[in-house]
Amino acid sequence: MGTVIQAILTDIEGTTSSISFVKDVLFPYARRELPGFVAARGAEPEIRQLLDTVATEAGGICSDEVIVEMLRGWIDQDRKHTVLKALQGLIWEAGYRDADFTSHMYPDAAKALQRWYADGLALYVYSSGSVPAQKLLFGHTDVGDLTPLFSGWFDTEVGGKRESPSYAQIVARIGMAPAEILFLSDVVAELDAARDAGLQTILVDRLDDYAQPRTTAEANGHPRVTSFAQITPAT
Repeated sequence: MGTVIQAILTDIEGTTSSISFVKDVLFPYARRELPGFVAARGAEPEIRQLLDTVATEAGGICSDEVIVEMLRGWIDQDRKHTVLKALQGLIWEAGYRDADFTSHMYPDAAKALQRWYADGLALYVYSSGSVPAQKLLFGHTDVGDLTPLFSGWFDTEVGGKRESPSYAQIVARIGMAPAEILFLSDVVAELDAARDAGLQTILVDRLDDYAQPRTTAEANGHPRVTSFAQITPAT
């Protein structure tokens, strides 16, 4: 890869974890539990502030029932809204705590992350899900708590994942040269943005998540793997 890799920045959905886990487990769980969560905790200042933000976007004061339906609509649209992400994270926290589910982790990803950590590589996460939600996911995986492996967490607070300045900001926070950081993602547009910021990139093209392999032109020049076991960053 040229420059020696010192850190790995990884996406979650479609990369370390299956897209279906997020779409078929996490999102439906939050949608189902949202009315009860708002009814039980809607008076708490932190929760009330989030709900009031939604009401303001709706044009003013409205009932919690209307707010819940708005939020459910945002879930259905997979809208990347800060308030929705925060509320989903709080609902998922309860689900993880009550052992309603554990988060899916591809076995090859878990093994590689553990190996890279042991080899001295610094590991970071960048996902559109909020940092608390990221930590919950990695803290309650099928193979146990993986959060101690990571040196830092990034969400869309640094910017959109398809925007090059977001990666420049992450590089500045990590404190390494861009070429010393390898970014892993299943989304070519994200990899394009990271490459524009000087990071090294690999397209993770999992057959479980993408029925049609993205080779040649579809990969847009990014090295392509179907498993973390194929990634061998030199240290």
